[in-house]
This record gives sequence, C-alpha cells and structure tokens, in this order.
Amino acid sequence: MAEAVLFAHPGYPVPGHGRVWFATTRDGASLRFASWRPTVKPVRGTVVLIQGRAEFIERYSEAVAELRRRGFHVLTFDWRGQGGSQRFVRRERKGHIGHLKHYEADLALAMAEMQAKFPPPYFVLAHSMGAAICLDAARFGALPVSRMVALAPMLGLTMIAHPVRASRLASLLFWLGFGRAFIPGGGDTAIATKPFEGNRLTSDAIRYARNSALSAEARHLSIGDPTIAWVRTAFRLMARLNAPSAALEVKVPTLIVAAGQDPVVSTPAIERFAARLKTGSALVLPTARHEILMENDAIRAQFWAAFDAFIPGEDQAAPASAGEPRESSLMQRLAAGGEDAPATGGAAAIP
Repeated sequence: MAEAVLFAHPGYPVPGHGRVWFATTRDGASLRFASWRPTVKPVRGTVVLIQGRAEFIERYSEAVAELRRRGFHVLTFDWRGQGGSQRFVRRERKGHIGHLKHYEADLALAMAEMQAKFPPPYFVLAHSMGAAICLDAARFGALPVSRMVALAPMLGLTMIAHPVRASRLASLLFWLGFGRAFIPGGGDTAIATKPFEGNRLTSDAIRYARNSALSAEARHLSIGDPTIAWVRTAFRLMARLNAPSAALEVKVPTLIVAAGQDPVVSTPAIERFAARLKTGSALVLPTARHEILMENDAIRAQFWAAFDAFIPGEDQAAPASAGEPRESSLMQRLAAGGEDAPATGGAAAIP
C-alpha cells in the first residue's frame, strides 16, 4: 500500500494542515482518508465529503477550502478501487467493484471514522455514485448524520441509450466470468483527461483544465472506464432506489441538487425520486452539467447559497465566501427540510 500522503499539483495546491491516513474496512479493504480542521469559528460540525466514480480526494481541494471557511471539519476518503485506496484488479486503471456490499462496507467505515474522531453535528455532501450510495444507506439507518446534500445522484444513466438491455447484458457477462473486463470499448483513459469540447462534466474550461492536468500527473490516483461488474453493481443500486417505496424510506433530511444539462445521470429520475421524499426537496440548476462543484462561478454560487440555507439547518447565518450572493427566499425555503419540519417533496428550479 502506498504512503498516506496527498498529491500536490503546482496548479492545484491541496489545503494545508490536513491529516492523511489509511483505515481498513470490515472485509479487509484499505481506504485512504483525509481530514482538515475549520479555519474560522465557531465550529459548526463535520461535513463528510463523498466523491463519485473515478474521482479522488485531491480533486475536491477547492470544495474542502470552502467548507473549512464555513466553520466545518472536513472528512473525505477514496472509495476502494480508485484514488489512493486499495485496488482489486491487476490492471489498476480499471474502474472495478465486485458487489454493492463492498461500497456499503466503505461507507460504514467512513461513518465509524466520523463518529470516532470528529465533532457533531454530522453532515454529508455527496456526489453522483456516492450520493446514490448515501441515499440507499439513509433508508436503513446506516447514515448517522443530521442532514445530507446529494449532488446529481446516480438514479438513472442518460449516457446509456438502452438501460434495460445494458443491465441484462452486464448481468449475463458477469455470470459468464467477464466481471473484471472493461465495458465494450472501454480503456485506461481517465474521463477527466479527455478533450474539453463535448465533455460531460462542466462548462468551466479553467477548472476542467486544472482537473485534467491533475489527473494526468497523478496517474496512480486516476482510473479509466468501468468494468462489467461495476456496471452491474450500478444498475442494481439504481434499481433499488427506483423502487416505489425507496424515497419514502430515506430517514435523513435531504437536499438534492440536480444539473439541468446533465449528460451523465438522469435529472428526470432525480426529480421523480425527490417528489416522493418525506424529508427533503430538490433544486435544479438549469445550466449545470454533471460536476456541480467543478462548474463555473455563477453556478457554484447558486449551489453554495442552497447549501448555506440547508446546512446546518439552525437559525444562524452562514458565512459566505467572497463573491457568493446572499441566499434568496427560495434558498431559505429549502432550509425547512429538517427533522422537526419536513420539507415538501419536489423540485424547484433557479431561473
């Protein structure tokens, strides 16, 4: 296993005064963790920052700094099979996971580390695949946090033309022994290093170039396309979350933030899920692509205004970063989704 360090890229410095370590899941996987203290007082709790597929801790340096300026401890980690965590295939650039239970074990370890080492109240800020895993965990009491913000959760894939057919094919190939093989046409190239034009992730060319350079230089942290087993696992997770009762079972007050121009996950599927939530609501950012935290300043300002209105959910003003607008009345209404006063399910759109 590699040394417990963070990769420092000259154009994308990692926030200082952090701590990095490895911890082991109940089934023996070694995961890389990192944490930072807040840079202001009062301390407002702990945010667990949970990434999506093919990501790694260093990509979230900007978001880490923004959370610290809001008074939060930040805890984050790399899922198994990506970043600095343990890989389970010989060709390490494959985006591989065997079963959903492996991701569940990773999340369980993160929650244990959170409770053992960091002060409450606890919150989750999760993206894409990570957001879907957290929504599923919140149905079963496996997400011991006060509130959750789910960014573009993976509830449906728009980048697959025939999802039912693809799901059946992935299951067939998995049982035929091809689970560790790349998807047809897949390879080692990380999605973040592909050309900016036509990319699915962000409209911000500067942030895209910065992340691309980081992924290119930190090849040991990057991964390429997924394996058959990962696709099978993803479809199984989405099927669980699309069951009619799934959203009703989410026990954590949740704000879902969706991207209106998301070519990766299905925004209509997210809106349908949010409409059934008992303790949550959804906000659609019409011009955003999939990676909302990597978007342009205007879109990110809208997101942080919504975050500040919803987290921590108490009657206290959230310190805004420089250049971020004050919350609108819409944002203030989103803060109503607490344990004492559940918000109305559904989706709002920022014009």
